Amino acid sequence: MLSEEKPSVCVLGLGYIGLPTAAVIARSGCSVLGVDVTDHVVDTINSGKIHIEEVDLDGLVQGVVARGTLRASLQVEPSDVFVIAVPTPFGDNNIPDTSYVMEAATNVAAALKVGDTLILESTSPVGTTEKMRDLIAKLRPDLKVPGLTNDIPDIAIAYCPERVLPGKILEELIQNDRSIGGITPRCARKAIGFYHRFVRGDLITTSARAAEMTKLVENSYRDVNIAFANELSIISDHMDLDVWEVIRLANRHPRVNILQPGPGVGGHCIAVDPWFIIHSAPEQSPLIRIAREVNDGKTGHVLERASLLIDELPGVSIACFGLAFKANIDDFRESPALKIAAKLARRYGGRVKIVEPYASELPAAFEGTGAQLIDIDQALETCQIMITLTDHDMFKSIPLDERAGKVVYDTRGIWPDQPDNRKAVSKLRLAS
Repeated sequence: MLSEEKPSVCVLGLGYIGLPTAAVIARSGCSVLGVDVTDHVVDTINSGKIHIEEVDLDGLVQGVVARGTLRASLQVEPSDVFVIAVPTPFGDNNIPDTSYVMEAATNVAAALKVGDTLILESTSPVGTTEKMRDLIAKLRPDLKVPGLTNDIPDIAIAYCPERVLPGKILEELIQNDRSIGGITPRCARKAIGFYHRFVRGDLITTSARAAEMTKLVENSYRDVNIAFANELSIISDHMDLDVWEVIRLANRHPRVNILQPGPGVGGHCIAVDPWFIIHSAPEQSPLIRIAREVNDGKTGHVLERASLLIDELPGVSIACFGLAFKANIDDFRESPALKIAAKLARRYGGRVKIVEPYASELPAAFEGTGAQLIDIDQALETCQIMITLTDHDMFKSIPLDERAGKVVYDTRGIWPDQPDNRKAVSKLRLAS
C-alpha cells in the first residue's frame, strides 16, 4: 500500500519529457519543484504557460501551477524524491555525453538526506546509473549508498526510462508499462512506490543496467526496422518502382509488417540511442551500426534527388513542407526534414520557401540563406515544386486539385493520388 503522505518531488530538466512528467506528478497531488538552467523556461512555467508544444500540456500546467502543486526554479531544493530528466546528447564521433546527468547528480547530492530516492530517467549508456551512484558516494561520504555498503542504505537510487510518443506524452506517461531498474532490489521497490502514484501501466523491476539497456534496445529495434523501409525506398528509386505500393502489397502477408520510409530518422531517441550501444560494444553491433548509416544516408539520398529535380527547373520557387522530425509536433531535434530544407536553402537561396505550421520563425540553420517561412496557401499559390518532408495532418488534407500541375517529391507518401511528375516538369520547362 502507498503511504498516505505524499512525497515532495524535484524534477531536474523541464524539456519534452521533464515538464510533462513534473506536471503529471503534480496532478497526483505531490508538491513538485521543476528545475531548469534557463530563466525563460522557469519564468514561463511559473506564469502557468509552457515553452514546448504537446497535446493538452498547456491546460495541465496552468492547472497545477494555479493549485500550487508545481513551481519552477533555477536551484535544487531538498525533496523526498529527485527525478533527473536532462538531455544526453552525443558528441564528436557519436560518443555519448552524460555530462548533463552528472551535473544534475552533483546538484542533487548537496540536497540529499536519509530516506530520499534518486531516479534517473534520461536515456543513458549502460552503467550510467552506477556512475551516478559512485559520484554521489564521493560527494556525500556521510551517506550509506546502495551497492557500496553492507548496511541498510540511507538513500535509494534507480533508473526508469520513459516510453512515450510525442503528441501522446501525457497519455503514455500514465498508461505505458515501466521498467524500473534499481541499484539494488530494495531501491527498485522504493521507486515502484513512487511511480504507483501516477502510472497505471505495469511496473516491472530489474537491475539498473538491464533497464538502461532495455531503453536503448527499444529505440534501436525501431531504427533497424525503419532502415529496412528506407533501404527499400532507395532500391525502389533505382528500379523505378513505387515503394509505397510495394510495401502495401508486402504487408498483406500475415507475418510481414514493413514500416513506412521517410527522409531519414530524427528526434532525440531513435536517431541517438543506437549509438550508445555501438559505443559500448562496437565489434558486437554491426547490424545496429549499418541501420544508423542507412537512415543517415537516406537524408543524403533525398537531398540529392531533390536537387536533381530542382536543377531541371531553374528559377522556379520550391516549397519544403515540414521541418519537424515527425508529424504534428514542434520538435526539430535531429530532424532530417530540417537538415534537408536548410541545405536546399543554402544551395538555392530565396527560391526556397518553408511551410511549417508548428514554427513562428525559421530556425538558426536558415540564417543568411534568404529562405522564407510561409503558410500553406502562399505555397500553393507561388511555388511550382513541392517537397514533403514531414507528414503533418494539415499537409495530408491538401486535395489533388490544389496540387494539380505541381512538381511533387513526396518523401512521406502522404499523397498517393499524385500523378507522375514527368508531365508537370515538361509543362514548367516550356513555360520557362
